[in-house]
Amino acid sequence: MPTQTVDPTLQELLRGRYIATLGTENPDGTIHLTAVWYLFEDGYLFVATSSKSRKARNIVARAKASLMVDVRKPGAERGVNGAGKAEVISGEQSREINRRIHGRYMSAAAMSDPHIEPVFASFDDVTIRITPGSWTAWNMAELDAQAFGGRLGGTPGYLLPLD
Repeated sequence: MPTQTVDPTLQELLRGRYIATLGTENPDGTIHLTAVWYLFEDGYLFVATSSKSRKARNIVARAKASLMVDVRKPGAERGVNGAGKAEVISGEQSREINRRIHGRYMSAAAMSDPHIEPVFASFDDVTIRITPGSWTAWNMAELDAQAFGGRLGGTPGYLLPLD
């Protein structure tokens, strides 16, 4: 069980359904970033993946990772990053966790479709488990209120829409 607890506000964000960004270290020291589906449970971060993927191979070689979850609404951007020890889980435990991850992002109809969920299950044959040793959070609405008096997010036309 992770030793560091997460603020309840951040737990709420982590339980949301967003596309996260997973960072692992490549053999040459560069950072490999990947958009992923994730699950936050019992203080851990989980990502379903293939044992053949770069992210899984990186973690087997260098047991550390970061996962960033962020909300990208102009003027209300906020997010959290968990970084720490990472490991690859396989077998029945991985299948159970991966099914929960898939179920967070796919409807019951997709999960019961024999052409959908079983394909995901065969592709995602392992699970990455991150035990965060540190958490970093940000909230642009709070920064806007403190630094700009709410003008940045509250004044029409100040922030351009994202593509």
